[in-house]
Amino acid sequence: MARAQGARAQMALAYETVYGTPPTTGFRLMPFARTTLGSEQPLLTSELLGYGRDPLAPIKDGVTADGEVVVPIDVEAFGYWLKAAFGQPTTSGTTSKTHSFQSGNWTLPSMSIETAMPEVPRFAMYSGCVLDQLSWQMQRSGLLTATARLIAQGETIAAATAAGTPSTLGLQRFGHFNGTVRRNGTALGNVVSAEITYSNNLDRIETIRGDGRIDGADPTMAALTGRIEVRFADSALVTQAIDGAPCELEFSYSLTAGASFTFTAHAVYLPRPRIEIAGPQGVQASFDWQAAKATSPARMCSATLINSIASY
Repeated sequence: MARAQGARAQMALAYETVYGTPPTTGFRLMPFARTTLGSEQPLLTSELLGYGRDPLAPIKDGVTADGEVVVPIDVEAFGYWLKAAFGQPTTSGTTSKTHSFQSGNWTLPSMSIETAMPEVPRFAMYSGCVLDQLSWQMQRSGLLTATARLIAQGETIAAATAAGTPSTLGLQRFGHFNGTVRRNGTALGNVVSAEITYSNNLDRIETIRGDGRIDGADPTMAALTGRIEVRFADSALVTQAIDGAPCELEFSYSLTAGASFTFTAHAVYLPRPRIEIAGPQGVQASFDWQAAKATSPARMCSATLINSIASY
C-alpha cells in the first residue's frame, strides 16, 4: 500500500477566467516548501432535548477553504505570487523583461491550485484562490522564502489530475546574501533583520448557498507593515520617528542585471522605539514600521521583477 510523502508532492497553478472555475489549460508547476492549503467543514453538535442522554447526529456547518503556501523567492515563479498580490503587471523590455507591479488595484486575479499526492492517488483542486497576504523576512543567512496566505472558494478531490501536463519554470533562487536594504536611495547600514508583510485584507462574501461555499473574496483597504532590527549606531531613524516624517525603504535582491527583484515602500513611517541596554553586548533597536500612500508616486508600494518571462 502506497503512503503519501511530501517529497513526491507537486503543486500546479493557473489563473482563472471565471472565479471558482478551474481552467483546462495553462497550469504551471510551482516550487514550494510546504503548504497548509486545505478545506474543512466542522460539525455542529445537536442542541435538541427530549431524546434521552445520548446526543443526536451532528449537523454539517459551512465549508472553509484557505491556508498558507511557503514558496522560494526566485527569479521566475515568484512573479505569479506577485501578480496574485498586486494584480496584472506592466511588462517592458526585449531580452530581459521588467515586470512592474503596483499596489492599489481594485481587482485581483483568482487562481486554481492543485496539490498532488500521486501515490495515494489524491489530487486536490482548490478553485477561487485569492491572495490575502504575502510576507517574507530578510536576514544574514538561511533559506529565503515567502509565505502566501490564500482564501479559496472550495476543494475538489479526484483520483486523477485535472491540471493536464503543467509546464515547468526555471528555478533560480535568490538568497539572503543577495539582499540589500536602502533608505531614500542610500544603503541602510547596521540592519540585522527586516520583515515585510503586504495584506489585501480580503472580505469573504459568505452568502447562502447550497454547497456551503463562499461567493468570493473582495479586497478592502490594503496594508503594508513590517519591522527592521538595527544595531544602534546613529540617531537617523530615531530622529525620523520623532519628527513623524516618512522615508522610502527599498528591499532588493540581485543575481545579475537580468535577474533581480526590488520591493519599494514609498512612504514609510517609523514609531519611536524603546532603546534598551540589555547587557554588555551591542545595543539594538526595533522599528515596527507602517507604510502609507505617498505623494509621488501616488501609491503605497511597488514591486519590480526582472527576468526572461515574456508575460504573467
